[in-house]
Amino acid sequence: MEIKSYSMNWHYPTAVRVGAGRISELPKACRQLGMTSPLLVTDPGLAALPMVEASLQLCRDAGLQAGLFSAVKGNPTGGNVADGVAALKAGQHDGVIAFGGGSAIDAAKAIALVAHQECTLWEAGPGTVDASKMLPVVAVPTTAGTGSEVGQAVVITDDESHVKRVIFHQKMVPAIVILDPELTVGLPAKLTAATGMDALAHNLEAFCAPVYHPMAEGIALEGMRLVKDFLPRATKQGDDIDARLQMQVASSMGAVAFQRGLGGIHAVSHSLGAVYDAHHGLLNAIVMPYMLQANRPVIEDEMARAARYLDLPKQNFDGMLDWVLDLRAELGIPHTLADINIDDAQAETIGAMSAKDVAGKTNPQRYDAAQYQAIFLKALRGEL
Repeated sequence: MEIKSYSMNWHYPTAVRVGAGRISELPKACRQLGMTSPLLVTDPGLAALPMVEASLQLCRDAGLQAGLFSAVKGNPTGGNVADGVAALKAGQHDGVIAFGGGSAIDAAKAIALVAHQECTLWEAGPGTVDASKMLPVVAVPTTAGTGSEVGQAVVITDDESHVKRVIFHQKMVPAIVILDPELTVGLPAKLTAATGMDALAHNLEAFCAPVYHPMAEGIALEGMRLVKDFLPRATKQGDDIDARLQMQVASSMGAVAFQRGLGGIHAVSHSLGAVYDAHHGLLNAIVMPYMLQANRPVIEDEMARAARYLDLPKQNFDGMLDWVLDLRAELGIPHTLADINIDDAQAETIGAMSAKDVAGKTNPQRYDAAQYQAIFLKALRGEL
């Protein structure tokens, strides 16, 4: 693949505290960032679990005036962010704990970004945000998929247009991350599988992106190996702490790697998520082989290199495609979008939205709306 530009900006992530039981360091991390009254942002499902109350109690026992905001949807919306900002201001909170999966962490980062800005969420970016007014964030992921804890962007659905929008700022990366695998043990097998396939999608698309970033390329390869070795274990045996930790690392690696770029898998899944409100990782998992097949003419060499690194039986494109299909089957991932009750009624809309999605800009080859629509229909019908 020809690299068109060797002029790039490279960034690497933040302070990450890795290991079982390290959630105990949450109060210290908040204090380190100057917080006295953090707002813990999570989703309704997690808010009902003991781990959230235990984390809040840790903070309160340390003298922090910790509050809770949990009105975050599976695909967070601008309305969720606005409600979170209102809760933060009402409680006079001076920092944010982003606690949960990618949705909660994205919403938390967005709340911390815009709470004290003059611009709106949709206007927020490097040229409009006063970085000195951004609130500090400690991120505590409880899934292993999005890697949002080390990302410089968030994906938020516009309530009015029903389009997923990407908001970016280099300083939106949480200042401290706690990767504690014990927090992921209770994640159901289906969610473990879907979020793990999201991590694979990030690493895989980053590896194929036609952008000059050899360091991210290497990270993406190792991230894929961790998924290969540990996602089946984490899914089948949820209390396997080693597998859980390795998948958390693979997830973070995917988000570090995709500063190189994403691709068509995400362009389509972003569109489907906005229209159908389906789980992002599951959508990525279903769309993945169909987009690989579409990109095949320009990623044969990349797939052969990946297959060699992963030590697959067939060390070529077919070997990678077979591995993806076999992994999905092993994890119980559906083969088609129809299997999750998506139909073709919005096919034209999905094609148009996918063609405009920012992730498609670094797909190995560019597609127009009609081509994305055709790929969507293949994923809907199972036509590989």
